[in-house]
Amino acid sequence: MSGKKKNSNLKWLLCVVAICAALVLISCWKWLQDNKLSNFKETTEIYVRPGMTSADVLAMLAPKAKNADGLERCFREHQVDEYLKPGHYVIDRGNTSVYVARMLNNGWQTPVKLTISGALRRKGEIAARIAMQMMVDSASVADALNDAKLLESYGFTPQTVWAMIIPDTYQMYWDASVKEILDRQKKAYDAFWTKENKAKAKSLGLSPMQVSILASIVKGESNYKPDFAKLAGVYVNRLRKGMKLQSCPTVAFVFDYSKNRILNADLKVKSPYNTYIHEGLPPGPICVPDKSYLEAVLEPDTKDGYLFFAASPSFDGTHRFAKTFKEHSRNGREYQRAFELRYK
Repeated sequence: MSGKKKNSNLKWLLCVVAICAALVLISCWKWLQDNKLSNFKETTEIYVRPGMTSADVLAMLAPKAKNADGLERCFREHQVDEYLKPGHYVIDRGNTSVYVARMLNNGWQTPVKLTISGALRRKGEIAARIAMQMMVDSASVADALNDAKLLESYGFTPQTVWAMIIPDTYQMYWDASVKEILDRQKKAYDAFWTKENKAKAKSLGLSPMQVSILASIVKGESNYKPDFAKLAGVYVNRLRKGMKLQSCPTVAFVFDYSKNRILNADLKVKSPYNTYIHEGLPPGPICVPDKSYLEAVLEPDTKDGYLFFAASPSFDGTHRFAKTFKEHSRNGREYQRAFELRYK
């Protein structure tokens, strides 16, 4: 073999080796990029809804990725389109492309904060508040709150389920089912009703449900926390004397809170919730009571023997309390005059 031919074969061999080496280096670099190097510019939060595809997720993540092609490659190699699970995911800037693909395939979610608070007076409001923060739809939540068989498993009824809802902020997975959300509420309810709180209720002659009912009435009367215990005290004193509670919020509940003002004619509405015509507590809560209201009922301020209260004419959310109907009538007239002047 001539020298020229040998040189030619050697050059060809070196070329092949160089190409193979380059391909190996490229392959190693891609593996390193995908498996060991962070691929995100910043922490990114995404919600993957049912029916979404890997392409939908890539569209959300690509602008945040340092190497969008590498991310797409990992999604393809790990079959994210086939195994993608709905949920709430937080992609840290230090995550690799492979880790994110596995995260989505295995459903490695980050919990969300479910906050239940505010004036929850209708089941539709509870359902809407939950649906705004979770993957469930409001209709499913509303149906569950009226499902007698489901609620029976928790020890409640559609009439008393208001008591099981404990306003607070909860850590939950975004794709939690309605039942899982109710499970969490029952757990919070049970946690509130410690032996100590049950003993407080018993000392007042009330059951935990009756405490919740009374707390819901106090909530209907006021948002001014310093008055909660005094308001609770008025109602406890009335119960002890066998007096009707005569609470306007219970009448408002009968009308599904559709009236801006409760008129004298409304006080005659026939309903077991109307505390103007029925003695004792109504058959269920009239809204969702917060812990502060429950605590006020468990430790009511009864020492002054107040039996009446009226809104303060200063319109600052406070109340004037009275022991006698004569004093209460005077307080009521002062409020009415102030109201007429204010809204003349």
